[in-house]
Formats: sequence, C-alpha cells, structure tokens
Amino acid sequence: MASFDDILEEAGAFGRCQKRIFALLCLLSLPFAGVYVGIVFQGFTPDHWCRDSAVVERRQACGWGLAESRMLMVPVVNSSGVLQPSTCEQFQVDWNTTDLTCDSKELNLSGVPFTTCKDGWEYDYEGRKSFVTEFDLVCSDGWLVDMYQATLNLGFLVGSFAFGYFADRFGRKISFLMSNILNAVAGIILALAPNYISILVMRTILGLGVKGNWMTAYVLLTEIVGVEYRRTVGILFQMFFSVGVLILPLLAYFVTDWRWLQVIITAPYIFFLVYYWFVPESPRWLLSQNRPAQAQEITGAMAKENKKTLSSDFETLINDEGDSTSASLLDLIRTPNMRKHTLILMFNWFTSAVVYQGLIMRVGIAGGNVYLDFFISGLVEFPAAFLILFTIERVGRRLPFATANIIAGASCIITAFIPENIHWLKTVVACIGRLGSTMAFELLVFVNTELYPTFVRNLAVSVCSTLCDVGGIVSPFMLYRLAAVWLELPLIIFGAVAVIAGGLVLLLPETRGVPLPETIDDIEFPNQKKANQELKKPLKSDLTNDKETTV
Repeated sequence: MASFDDILEEAGAFGRCQKRIFALLCLLSLPFAGVYVGIVFQGFTPDHWCRDSAVVERRQACGWGLAESRMLMVPVVNSSGVLQPSTCEQFQVDWNTTDLTCDSKELNLSGVPFTTCKDGWEYDYEGRKSFVTEFDLVCSDGWLVDMYQATLNLGFLVGSFAFGYFADRFGRKISFLMSNILNAVAGIILALAPNYISILVMRTILGLGVKGNWMTAYVLLTEIVGVEYRRTVGILFQMFFSVGVLILPLLAYFVTDWRWLQVIITAPYIFFLVYYWFVPESPRWLLSQNRPAQAQEITGAMAKENKKTLSSDFETLINDEGDSTSASLLDLIRTPNMRKHTLILMFNWFTSAVVYQGLIMRVGIAGGNVYLDFFISGLVEFPAAFLILFTIERVGRRLPFATANIIAGASCIITAFIPENIHWLKTVVACIGRLGSTMAFELLVFVNTELYPTFVRNLAVSVCSTLCDVGGIVSPFMLYRLAAVWLELPLIIFGAVAVIAGGLVLLLPETRGVPLPETIDDIEFPNQKKANQELKKPLKSDLTNDKETTV
C-alpha cells in the first residue's frame, strides 16, 4: 500500500505546481508584517506638551515657533535623572486673563505652580497623524496605546484555536477564504472606526483572522511539499515576513495618515480572495476526511502541472496521517521528560514573543530617525534564515537555539548601558539582539515539533505556542510602562529573560539526526530507542549477506 508521501514523490516533491503555490502564499507574510508591527508608525507618540488656546493664538499672531510658545506652557522637570520639558504638566496660569504680548516669551515663570494639561496637547510631528495624536492617547491615557497591540495578540490567541479547529473540520481552502474575508472587512472598518473602543474591537477581530490566515497557509504549504523540502519552505515562508518589515517604513514615510496606512495594509487581503481559484485543497486533509477520490484528483492535477507521470500505485493511495492514540493535555506533563520539555518550550515561546516584539516596538520610542532605524533593524532579520539553514544540519538545533537566545539577551543588556551620544554603536548592538531574537523565534518552531511523539505533536505545538500570544499581550505593557520609568529598563528585562531562556534550552536533548519520536517511551527512555536502532543494523546486514549467499 502506498502512502501519500510515496505518491507525492512521483507527482513531484517540489515541482512547478508547489513553487507556484509557494510564491502565492508567501505574499501573505507581507501585510502580516504591517498588521503585527504597524503600531510603530500607526501608534507613534511624538514629542508633545500641554496646549493652551490663548498661547496658540498669540504664537500665530507674533510668529513664534513651537519652542518659544512651549516655554510659556511647560515647566522643566526631572525625568529619569534628566532635566527636560514636561509632557503632562503645565504652568498653573490662566492665559485668557493674562495680557500676552509678543515679548511675553521672555517671562520668568520660575516658582509658578504646575497643574495637569487642561486643553489637550500639541504635537511636534511634521503634519503627520497617528491614532495617538488623533485621540490624545498620552500621559494618563498612554496605556491605551498598549491595548492596541495587546488586543491584536488576544485575537491571535483566539484565532489559533478557532481557525485551527475550523481548518481541521472544514478544510484548509475554505478556512483560508473565510480568514481573508474577515481580514478585509475588519481592516477596512478599523480604518474608518469613529472612536478608540471600536478600533480595539476591530483590532481584536483582525488579529483573529490574520493569525488564522497565516497559520492555515503555513500548514497547507507543508502538506503539499515533500518531506525533504518542508524545513526550507517553512523558513523561507517566515522570511517573507522580514520583507514586509522592510516595506513597512517606506510606506509609512510616504503615507502620513495612520488610517490610509491601514487601508494600504488591508488591501492585499482583498486581492488574496482570488486565491480560492488558484490554490487547491490539501490532499492530505482530504484523505484524513475519507475523501480519496478528491485527493487523487488534486494530486493528479499537481503531477500534470509538474510534468510527472504517476504509477499504478496511485490507485492504492491510503491515509497515513491518522493518529493511533488519542492525545491529551495530561500527556504533556505526566512524565518527567515530557514535563521538562513542555515547561521549557512554553517559557521560550513566551520569551521569544516578548523580546522580538518588544525590540521592534522600541524603535518607535528610542529617538533618532524612526523610519531609518526600523529599516536597518529589519535588514538584520535576513541573515537569521540563512544562519539557521547553515547550522541546523551541521551543528544541530540545541546549540544554535541556546546561543541565539543568549546573544539576544546579552545584546539587550549591553545596549541599555551604551550612552546615547554613541548612537551608532547602540544601533549596531541592538541589531545583533534583533538577529538573535529572530533566530530563536524561527528555531523554536522546529525544536517544538521534534521533541514530542507523533500522536501528541500537533497538540503540543498548539499548547506551547499559546504562550507566544500571551507574551505578545504582555510585551507592550512591559515596554511602554517600564520605559516611562527609565527608557532602558525594558531592555534589561528583555535581556534577563532571554538569557534564562537560552540556559534552559541547554537542558533539552539534541534532535539532529534523531528520528522523530513515536511514543512517550521514546522521550522518557531515549537511550533504549538508540540501542534498539543499533540492534536492527546488524540484523539488516545479516539479511543482506544471506541474500547474497543464496544468489
């Protein structure tokens, strides 16, 4: 009896058909990058201070600059040990009853008491518009900016389970279509939302659809290519996210309104609706649903496009994807090694999300040219994919995985203590941290799948990766709230957890060259499995010798 992998080899493990589908689905990662890290530009918080209508009128009449009128409004305060103009307080003066002249900018306001802003804020943002400037999400309302990213990750968390079930129950193709419709509708409504509460609701729905969309495409890709191509295809698919990261600052530079930027990010999802007619259903999924005739039809079409001819074994195609044992959450923690793997991987999923997302969002508050700094930090993600492809079969998984985490953590801590006047060095070290966090994130997927037996593998990846979305919810609060205390404090926290995560990875077994485990005993007693494999080798050799003697 032939398995689907046997037939796929005949149809073409990675032929013209798979390459076409791969090229189409890789485009999904471009807008996904805009959704995931667009907050850096859409929610950018520029330099701001208290507004007063009377001072604004006098500034316009006298031709003052922003800095000159700011002196009448804003006291200088001690912020994290540095004297700088306050962003949330103003002098307690009623300028409507004060005789303001064009020489009033010379007034001595020392000793005048302070009060909170009464008439909103002014922003030094060169005519640009983020949702922060539109809704005045600064000072006491600054935490609402964190919610913009937290609600997206909440949507990711729900989407992982919802579309994971939907895709397994109704198919990859219909799941892909529904998620694109959801993304297009939620994205456009988000761009038109009249208030911030509706923005957060739409952001949650968008997160649900985008995560389901990307996850379904990833699964579909790995199911239609040969075994030897899955790892490379998976890494390159993720690398296109980095391409989207590079495109985003270019768009944001020319599109100055966050709502129009949202429309541009959403537009590709409308285009992706046509994929329904160009991307086939997964034959593996059809087989799992006892629909062999449709699976054969699609596989035959793939072979034809790949200019391959299928043998008679095609008629004996069977489903070899079913689990022989029911998976349970308890299986992940019942035995010592399984429990150790689960806890370490869950902590690494959490850490990877916190550090990766935190480093990206930090570009928006670190000062400097946000567009250039974001572009440069995005460039360093590309070597990550090639380093992984080069090392995992030569060095293994564990050492590169641990090293990437430790380098990311050490870079964060070092960056925190580099003086601001050495900006180039601070940027270089931060980029090294970004490279390490990207490598760790991408390696985590492979390690997670290789450390669990077949019957519980999908469940293990789903459960452990939920900590990624939890980390995504926590990350913006850690970054923005801690940065309000000291700008570099988040980096120290990110660095500490990344170093701990790297140390814990060293407690995991190496999986290079090791067959995927099939049972829990393979995890709990790995040496026993190795011994059995060694015993089988002489037996095979004896059988070969017997055949030669007989001949």
